[in-house]
Amino acid sequence: MAKSDYDGPILEIDKLSISFFTRLREIPAVMDFSVTVQPGEAVGLVGESGCGKSTVALGVMQDLGKNGRIVGGTIKFKGRDLSEMSQEELRDIRGSEIAMIYQEPMASLNPAMKIGKQLMEVPMIHQGMGEKEAYDRALQVVTDVKLPDPKRILDAYPHQLSGGQQQRIVIAMALMSEPSLLILDEPTTALDVTVEAAVVELVKDLGKKYGTSMLFISHNLGLVLETCDRICVMYSGEAVERGSIQDVFNKMQHPYTQALFRSIPLPGADKNSRPLIAIPGNFPLPHERPQGCNFGPRCDYFEAGRCDHGDITMSPVAGDDRHHTRCLRFEEIDWDAPPAIGDAKERSEPGQVVLKMDNLKKYYEVAASALFGGGEKKVVKANETLSFEARESETLAIVGESGCGKSTFAKVLMGLETATDGTITLDNNSIEDIPIEARDTKTIADVQMVFQNPFDTLNPSMTVGRQIIRALEIFKVGKNERERHQRMLELLDLVKLPRAFADRMPRQLSGGQKQRVGIARAFAGDARIVVADEPVSALDVSVQAAVTDLLMEIQREQKTTLLFISHDLSIVRYLSDRVMVMYLGHVVELGSTDQVFAPPYHPYTEALLSAVPIADTSVEKKHIVLEGDIPSAMNPPPGCPFQTRCRWKSEVADGLCEKEVPPVRQVADGHQIKCHLSSEALDRMEAVIKLAAE
Repeated sequence: MAKSDYDGPILEIDKLSISFFTRLREIPAVMDFSVTVQPGEAVGLVGESGCGKSTVALGVMQDLGKNGRIVGGTIKFKGRDLSEMSQEELRDIRGSEIAMIYQEPMASLNPAMKIGKQLMEVPMIHQGMGEKEAYDRALQVVTDVKLPDPKRILDAYPHQLSGGQQQRIVIAMALMSEPSLLILDEPTTALDVTVEAAVVELVKDLGKKYGTSMLFISHNLGLVLETCDRICVMYSGEAVERGSIQDVFNKMQHPYTQALFRSIPLPGADKNSRPLIAIPGNFPLPHERPQGCNFGPRCDYFEAGRCDHGDITMSPVAGDDRHHTRCLRFEEIDWDAPPAIGDAKERSEPGQVVLKMDNLKKYYEVAASALFGGGEKKVVKANETLSFEARESETLAIVGESGCGKSTFAKVLMGLETATDGTITLDNNSIEDIPIEARDTKTIADVQMVFQNPFDTLNPSMTVGRQIIRALEIFKVGKNERERHQRMLELLDLVKLPRAFADRMPRQLSGGQKQRVGIARAFAGDARIVVADEPVSALDVSVQAAVTDLLMEIQREQKTTLLFISHDLSIVRYLSDRVMVMYLGHVVELGSTDQVFAPPYHPYTEALLSAVPIADTSVEKKHIVLEGDIPSAMNPPPGCPFQTRCRWKSEVADGLCEKEVPPVRQVADGHQIKCHLSSEALDRMEAVIKLAAE
């Protein structure tokens, strides 16, 4: 069938149910799920991890593994039921008519094969194309996905490309045979915001150019707003609401959709006056789902005897475009009522300076030929003249793309690395050249870290209570075992975990619960400074709100200084008092949150703000996409580190940006920028993020 012959829906999923079968039981992963994708339409599939989004995608690909089965409903592609096709027909359709882009680009690329050859395989296998024609097509597609020097890229191996470039190659591979349907499963999770913005822009443009229909799976509502026409919200294996982006975002009709939006930091949220509202309770396990409505036990509008009785089906919302909700009470609920907000918190005033860094440098020497260790040495400048101070009770956010030196600086502060030059003063003691093994117990207890991935930081063979007690022993807290046990229970209270969790093993905990144990351990020795390295990026949206709120609460109580490392500017705007923006080892901007989020900006900050997807239809955003990749710290550009990607460079005379590192300038009290732009040019800058009402 030619691609233009069919004019009905490209994908039609009707009342789909998928189960996985174990020796013990049948586990229903997806139930009564329906969604339709029209030609040229992009539909976003949104929900927290474990809700069944990826299972739906695998169902469409007919790739459910040995123990997964479709137990009800149909999946039709261009009007044909996929389950009735032979393996041969499915093989023809996969890759040529339906293509899928996965979360981790390296999992889709063959490390031992050049990029060009991998791309050429697709049309040669699926369309019987000749080698010369396939090469030209590969060159065309690599140019389409905006990769520099396409011929060189076709001749490269996957490991020679950055993460963003690899993901573009995977997109190029999916587009090689011009599929009718493209399924994207969290395609930008592993990428930096600026790269994510470019990839999303690319996917949108290519969708228009090739007329491809898309099923975009994500847990990021902002991304779905920017890429899709319609949205389907999933909770615990079911679709709970679907409709156009405008209807679902502005006139949501399901309590879960509403709860999701209340737990993400949109502009206007404030940690003191308008804190986020976390969704109470936990996600139900597939074999322990409640009677009636799956969201019932966590819902503000739950009505016993009604919501917990019988199956609840999707109901149409009158007057809207194909808008449906799985809620019995949606016509009775006042959706415009403001949320019941807890007590507004006192804004804690920062105390005296606890930590001071002065001209900190961290260089690494690497052999130019890393493989054989011979040849001259090259220097990687991970941190260049970092200077700042942090006060008691203050949250200082450190923001930048990967490779900008955020984590190196955290390692030096923790004593896992020692500084090359400059000073770090903690309560008037210099600690920059004391490695962790030489630090005294108090210093180690004073500076603690909460890591990005809670799974890697807990010992899988030790109970939760034992792990916290172990930290107390190291920090010499408590005179005896009894006191330490008591303190451990208090720490569990502090991070709002039931005391019974002391006897649990890490594998019995969810991601958010593990992260709480990590936080309890960091605060075991009354830490003065806690370095939180992307502590919520591995967690679901609703859990993120609870964990950030917890960190804020502990901070207020304990007067801790929080150094919050992140690339998610929405969370940074919500919880930080001051923000430090880093690029290639340099601090390019430093100021209070209000100063950094309002013009004048450093040109890099401006691009970062523009790249952040915001899940709010009333926000107008200036559109800036950064060209090119971050230069290597081994071979940084001359002059200003950002000059290779800066859109303001032409404003500066005499090619100064390419010759000299800019001086640090005070643009306002407490607000500094490292840039050659004149004061007049800075004054001309406009706000990147505007609320439509402004």
